[in-house]
Amino acid sequence: MIKNTNNAEHYRWGNNCDGWILSDGSDLLVIEERMPPQTAEQRHYHTKSKQVFYVLSGTLTMELDNMLHRITARNSIEIQPNLPHQARNDSDQDVMFLVISSPTSRGDRLSAEV
Repeated sequence: MIKNTNNAEHYRWGNNCDGWILSDGSDLLVIEERMPPQTAEQRHYHTKSKQVFYVLSGTLTMELDNMLHRITARNSIEIQPNLPHQARNDSDQDVMFLVISSPTSRGDRLSAEV
């Protein structure tokens, strides 16, 4: 089945952010996400999941192990397990990106508040 933001399971998170589940399994989780301007997720880490954030449009700011990375469209960043990170949209435009987690990040998220 072809999936997209029109037919995938949708959920809201954070401050008006959107997620669409494109693939959901124990070995792989793929989500398309939208973050409005000036929003951020909670800083956290995963003990098992490796993640790739691939930006579709806009600029995603990723705080990774206390360093800031700005990822523009058609670029990605890989997050290894046990590395604290926080995705943010510091810009004045929406950012759209894919989050690819292997194995799934469901049930594998621990707070890493500073």
